[in-house]
Amino acid sequence: MASAAPNLIVHSLREQIREHILEGIISGRWKPGERIVERRIAAELQVSQTPVREALRELESLRLIESAPNKGVRVRSLTADDLKESYPVRAGLEQVAAELAAERLAEDPSALEREVTALREADAALDGEAQVRHTVAFHQELVRAAGNAVLTHAWHSLGIEVWTTLSIRWLSPAPRAYAEEHQEIVDAFLRRDPEITTIVKEHVLSCAPQV
Repeated sequence: MASAAPNLIVHSLREQIREHILEGIISGRWKPGERIVERRIAAELQVSQTPVREALRELESLRLIESAPNKGVRVRSLTADDLKESYPVRAGLEQVAAELAAERLAEDPSALEREVTALREADAALDGEAQVRHTVAFHQELVRAAGNAVLTHAWHSLGIEVWTTLSIRWLSPAPRAYAEEHQEIVDAFLRRDPEITTIVKEHVLSCAPQV
């Protein structure tokens, strides 16, 4: 996968392949019900089939694709309801994270502020990829600040980046001011708002695709 080589420092080969397949699903290259052939992807990207297989397993665990004996791997027929399912779970986890991290982020919100600054640039440029990347990074920093390994593992297991990508790029009805939304959360931490957990929960729920 020669063209992706410079990114290997940041992202593993499996992650790059996962993003390649995900992009194909989002763009319609692979339509619902269509088969994704492991060896063809490996040949196209000039990699072995092992990381392709790993990427497909990850996407299957996130319910984006499905496999069956003698039928191979196919794209699931996803609806807005499918995308919405993870948001109440994610909202609950981030509500707990906000409670655990409240004092720490009130004292030092710099990690969140960096992502808000990046989101302002992404919003101005209408850069959808950057909006996804820095939205996910903001919430990851919030969860990390909670300092709870179990919570962090549970949050990552939801495949936040994948579902955020699909929600923003596939089913979001209109552009949103992502920087402004996230600045409001930073401000709430700074003023030690007693409703911070509710603010975070409602924010996450508001990000769910509309049906």
